[in-house]
Amino acid sequence: MTLLKSVERPADLRRFDRAGLDLLAAEIRQVLVGTVCRTGGHLGPNLGVVELTIALHRVFTSPVDPIVWDIGHQAYVHKLLTGRQDEFAWLRQASGLSGYPSRGESGHDVMENSHASTGLAYVDGLARAFELRGEQHRVPVVVIGDGALTGGMAWEALNNIGAARTRPMVIVVNDNGRSYAPTVGGLAEHFAKLRRHLGGGSIFTELGLDYLGPVDGHDVTELQDVLEQARDLARVRRRAVMVHCLTVKGKGYSYAESDEADCMHAIGVLDPKTGAAAARAATWTDVFGTEIARLAADRDDLVGITAAMLRPVGFAELAEAFPGRVVDVGMAEQHAVTMAAGLAIGGMHPVVAVYATFFNRAFDQALMDVALHRLPVTFVLDRAGVTGEDGPSHHGMWDLTLMNLIPGMRVAAPRDAATLRAELTEAVNDHSGPTALRFPKSAIGSDLSAVRRIEGMDVLAEGQHPDVLVVSVGAMAESCLRAADMLAEHRIGATVVDPRWVLPINPALAGLAAMHRLVVIVEDSNRAGGVGTAVTQFLRDHHLTTPVLGIGLPPRFQPAGKRKDLLAEAGLDAAGLASRIMSALAGDNVMALRRNRDAEVRVTA
Repeated sequence: MTLLKSVERPADLRRFDRAGLDLLAAEIRQVLVGTVCRTGGHLGPNLGVVELTIALHRVFTSPVDPIVWDIGHQAYVHKLLTGRQDEFAWLRQASGLSGYPSRGESGHDVMENSHASTGLAYVDGLARAFELRGEQHRVPVVVIGDGALTGGMAWEALNNIGAARTRPMVIVVNDNGRSYAPTVGGLAEHFAKLRRHLGGGSIFTELGLDYLGPVDGHDVTELQDVLEQARDLARVRRRAVMVHCLTVKGKGYSYAESDEADCMHAIGVLDPKTGAAAARAATWTDVFGTEIARLAADRDDLVGITAAMLRPVGFAELAEAFPGRVVDVGMAEQHAVTMAAGLAIGGMHPVVAVYATFFNRAFDQALMDVALHRLPVTFVLDRAGVTGEDGPSHHGMWDLTLMNLIPGMRVAAPRDAATLRAELTEAVNDHSGPTALRFPKSAIGSDLSAVRRIEGMDVLAEGQHPDVLVVSVGAMAESCLRAADMLAEHRIGATVVDPRWVLPINPALAGLAAMHRLVVIVEDSNRAGGVGTAVTQFLRDHHLTTPVLGIGLPPRFQPAGKRKDLLAEAGLDAAGLASRIMSALAGDNVMALRRNRDAEVRVTA
């Protein structure tokens, strides 16, 4: 493989003839398959934009003409062509290349966007900045998928872009007919007509954009010709030009092209020769998916709602059993939540399943459209806490902070499969207002039995002495129990409780806190404003002076890395928890505690 190595910067691409470009594209696909099958990541989307990325960098001068990748998971080829080949082997690894555009990696990465439908707004802002600064030779470019155009933000931006007559830009629609799954809604039907040249006019021209296409997204020469036309037209007419580009998701890798589920959109480690993934343990998502389908069999009012992620959030089994009771709204979390409110008003019980990081987008709708009306909508927040290799934008570390702000919202954090099933049942049976469940992206471990239950809270362990009350949030239970064992070795007694429903705070926690010398809250979420903050405020409101230690993720963007490693770095593994708790008890207090323990041992002897 030598052609790709000769591309040290985008300008080097202009040396290739047509035959060389085809060979380069094939070589890039080999690199993508070899690397992503080893590291995991977004394979299908990047295989589909190889020729498009090459053509963009032959026509436009990045970063003078900035290229913005909406969502960003299809920017691997862009990274390979902008001086990052040597680092590509460490894609999505700790201290390696991000799986999304990253401003810290390269000046060619303009935005670190990885949430859908934002690219058009970014480019509208860039074009306005260039106009105000007198840099009208610069033509910003955005690549947005037909799936991302189902998001409302995209149309808010188009409404503004179409009215502009002084700002050149090029909008490339990467139309592969899919997001994770096939693109849904009326827009999908419109694109289908445009592909067959049956549109009779495009909705985009009606909005004020010039429209070119459709063009074969795997023909570099044709792409280059159309992109040059778009660039020149944008400069002359001082307006936005849209290029409709047809691509095949997973192009060039037979296993991806034939994958009906999502064209190997996002994969774990697999064998590139066979396309087969290694056997994996059951995940939290698997347990949820099976349980919601079981509940729906007995409850004809349950409706699942997904934002273009039917399989990733666990709704595949429900959709197969009850196809009319799963709604895919596209990449439109805001619409999903307010539509769920309408379903609830109409007598149904909607279950909105989204990644925790994407719930951020629908906070206002959850607050004003659901909670204000005290509607029975259940939110299932998958990938909560530390998610791993997808990096800062995908860690679900803000959900508890946001949920804590919503009046009437009840939030459960299951610790294992058994409590996930039980708490999901409790949630969909609650008709008094909104409920939520959160769980991580990981294999689900063994069930953790409770010693006893106190007014709805599970006591998981009780030390010999009531020194420390450890309030475990969800999946942190196993680490908390191990930490309690370590503390016992130092003659420090720990009571570990799982509140089950972590927000609002269970009033019974006041009595338990009063019996201990220290209260510790352990959550794999942002410690600013989360459960720890809520417990602290609750104890103050009850005039309790027991010191409180909140241990969670620090309020900063977390890097990519293994979940286990990132939790350890944040002090959220067993050893880190035990150390933090002992430090909080350090000094005269802990010395007095140990002297008392020694005295007790002597008296007993």
